[in-house]
Amino acid sequence: MSLENLRVIGRLQAHAPDRGSVQKLLTAARRNLADAQVQSISKDNRFDAAYKAIQQCAMIGLWVSGYRTSTSQPGHHQTALQCLTLTMGLPPPSVIVLDALRKQRNLSDYEGDPISDGALASCLEEASKLLVITERWLGTEHPMLAGDP
Repeated sequence: MSLENLRVIGRLQAHAPDRGSVQKLLTAARRNLADAQVQSISKDNRFDAAYKAIQQCAMIGLWVSGYRTSTSQPGHHQTALQCLTLTMGLPPPSVIVLDALRKQRNLSDYEGDPISDGALASCLEEASKLLVITERWLGTEHPMLAGDP
């Protein structure tokens, strides 16, 4: 399914990207990933911060591609992650891993399941990789929205 098809069925909305907003969200993703490295806070909060960085990168991909999720629709986090194949060309196996982290986040947030060491390590690793991919993609594919003006 294309991004435009997802817009037509209401999963996405049209969005005009601007450099300032993209840079602000990229800075927030970097800050959340840095916060996730702080070992003096709980694993749950570190996981949340790393997951938030993943979501922010996914949103950057959508914004720069001219879309945003319909946050009034259930499943907007899942939609943003799944669109990474269409926006930044992330391979489907990588999206499957990110979606598993989304599910773990939901279990933690909505059912109180504790975050394991392995889940935290995976989330930190995936967030770090996706941030690098996002920065590279912006610089290569959308240089007017990346870096200093």
